[in-house]
Amino acid sequence: MRVSLGNDHCGYPLKAAVRELLEQLEIDVIDHGCHSEEPVDFPDVVRAVCGSVVGGDAQRGLLLCGSGIGACIAANKINGIRAALIHDVHCAHQSVEHDDANVMCLGAKIVGEWLATDLVRAFLNAEFLVDDPDRVRRVKKIGEMEGGR
Repeated sequence: MRVSLGNDHCGYPLKAAVRELLEQLEIDVIDHGCHSEEPVDFPDVVRAVCGSVVGGDAQRGLLLCGSGIGACIAANKINGIRAALIHDVHCAHQSVEHDDANVMCLGAKIVGEWLATDLVRAFLNAEFLVDDPDRVRRVKKIGEMEGGR
């Protein structure tokens, strides 16, 4: 699996723990920054991370910012992205299993390193329930909403 990873300055302190986990899991990472606590505009990072996912260079995206809210809002503006703001393990895996989420947003000022690594692991290990026609139909309808249909 290849993961597209990005953070703003508030998410930077959490990035090291997430990168370490991804390396332990032998997951290839496309790192879109930022690489310090110098302020950046998170929509620019979101665009880069989501571009890798939509373009097929990565199967999933991880966004780290202060609360996760801004990154989630911005990510969901991009066609083909189904971003979920995650703070608990159940939602981490269910967002993928039920809603085919392809980007997880974490609030670095909300969750600590231990929880963040559990959340990332649950998100990346989950698979969409492709054999469930109800889930497939609902995700298809979400995709139709992107085109204004």
